[in-house]
Amino acid sequence: MRLDDEQESSNFEVQQGGGSGFGGMGGGNLLGMLLPLIGSRFGCGGIAVVLIVMAVMGGGLNLGSLVGGGSGVSPQQQTSQDSSKLTEVQHWSLKVLHTTEEVWGQVFNEHGQQYKPATLVFYSQNGMSGCGAAQSAMGPFYCPNDQKIYLDTEFFTELKTKLGSPGDFAQAYVIAHEVGHHIQDLEGTLASVHNQQARLGQEEGNAMQVRVELQADCYAGVWGKRTGLMEAGDVEEGLKAAHQIGDDALMKASGRTPNEAMFTHGSSEQRMQWLRRGLDTGDPAQCDTFAAK
Repeated sequence: MRLDDEQESSNFEVQQGGGSGFGGMGGGNLLGMLLPLIGSRFGCGGIAVVLIVMAVMGGGLNLGSLVGGGSGVSPQQQTSQDSSKLTEVQHWSLKVLHTTEEVWGQVFNEHGQQYKPATLVFYSQNGMSGCGAAQSAMGPFYCPNDQKIYLDTEFFTELKTKLGSPGDFAQAYVIAHEVGHHIQDLEGTLASVHNQQARLGQEEGNAMQVRVELQADCYAGVWGKRTGLMEAGDVEEGLKAAHQIGDDALMKASGRTPNEAMFTHGSSEQRMQWLRRGLDTGDPAQCDTFAAK
């Protein structure tokens, strides 16, 4: 992507602290505390997928922080907006975030609305969000309670080395996907789905979550199409990343037989399909995964 001349978003925070808020706990105890949090956010299927990802990663994304001793979430995280202390990849991430603000600001303006940007929160290994604990092993996520995206940029290293998806557009797609969830939050989609899931069984609730995730993929494609900064090879990078993080691909990589009833993000084929739809059309109206078969 051509991001060298792009501005950086000012909507960010850096969490510092960590320490030993869970210090002395064994991995099993800490994992036992985190799984209910993940379950409340993504359902039982979400717990299964997190465990699968951890198995694929041979311990997880920075899993030492999750099952090792000592380093955990401190009771109070300190936040900063000092851009002078950001790493190169964090500066780059804020350029990506700024492009999403421009694209979605234009889309909302086309409909007579004003876009309220999300805040990108950088943390390392352990953090706190409005939805509870933030752990690198959970990957990047959006919290509707505080309208913030939580990212440990070490995930980009894992995306490249362990998931086999290198390239700057693959990384930008990750951020754009989480911004897609922010769009769903502003539209009321997340709240509506959450209310429906409360009345559904596990399998039906997981199926609803798949549609949420696929729509966020499509919204990421809309951003890619409209941003005007894509270069040759970017589409292939994005589609490869979408394939590698499909539920079936993760299950196969962990030695398990894919079980569609446990999917929470969609199959590789589905994720590629909806990202491609957004990239082809640049039209959010084409991203209605809830009306699709």
